[in-house]
Amino acid sequence: MDSVKVLYISQEITPYLPETEISVISRKLPQAIQEKGKEIRAFMPRFGNVNERRNQLHEVIRLSGMNIIIDDTDHPLIIKVASIQSARMQVYFIDNDDFFQRKYTIADENGEFEDNEDRSIFFVRGVLETVKKLRWTPDIIHCHGWMTALTPIYIKKAFNTDPFFKNSKVVYSLYGDDFQRPFSDNFAQKLKLDGISDEDVKSIANKAVTYTDLSKFAVDYSDAAIVGSESVNKELLAHIEQSGKPYLPFQNPDTYVDAYNEFYDKILAK
Repeated sequence: MDSVKVLYISQEITPYLPETEISVISRKLPQAIQEKGKEIRAFMPRFGNVNERRNQLHEVIRLSGMNIIIDDTDHPLIIKVASIQSARMQVYFIDNDDFFQRKYTIADENGEFEDNEDRSIFFVRGVLETVKKLRWTPDIIHCHGWMTALTPIYIKKAFNTDPFFKNSKVVYSLYGDDFQRPFSDNFAQKLKLDGISDEDVKSIANKAVTYTDLSKFAVDYSDAAIVGSESVNKELLAHIEQSGKPYLPFQNPDTYVDAYNEFYDKILAK
């Protein structure tokens, strides 16, 4: 029997970015799940404050070179990779000069970047196109951080007939990582691809999209959710419960690996 394949799409992973709740779990969880016999791939954005020389990033030429169109503008996709030797784990980086050259992640001294919504679209679409180029079919796609929030709708609507993703189950982890600057009222139209209708995005259409709006949208198109932070917006917790979807409450950081692994198996068995 083939190994279960788990794709981790994360906003941040340590040691490439400083330790946070998301970056630590995104570093430790893939290794632990791999050690339990599952096959993993991990992706994150190549933010400008990731030190390429120290972390020995290098471009993967055979995966790079595609253009991703957002709002009628072409953005070249560059793929880089690095290894965490102690974990026997590779991390793939989604890069683009327009979006990820600045020496910050989502904000600088002037506040959150106006194009974070475009960066999110580019990142998620870049991951999915790269996974296809790798010819690697994930059984579980586990998303960490709001920058990954479009993964569920892309999988369920735009890539739902693609042989690489048509059977993939999407798990979305909710954290206390709220952004403060809402996305534009044009965001719903910008994210659309073939297969995504106006009806599919109506919950976030023609409005300034808040963190809560985006998180609910992600949950709506996911197969399951995980509460990744001890403190999460109560409105989001209520939305998860009302959705009727399987969800895993917050787990103790010392024992969460077994719980997550069992949750993956439960989702795949449904």
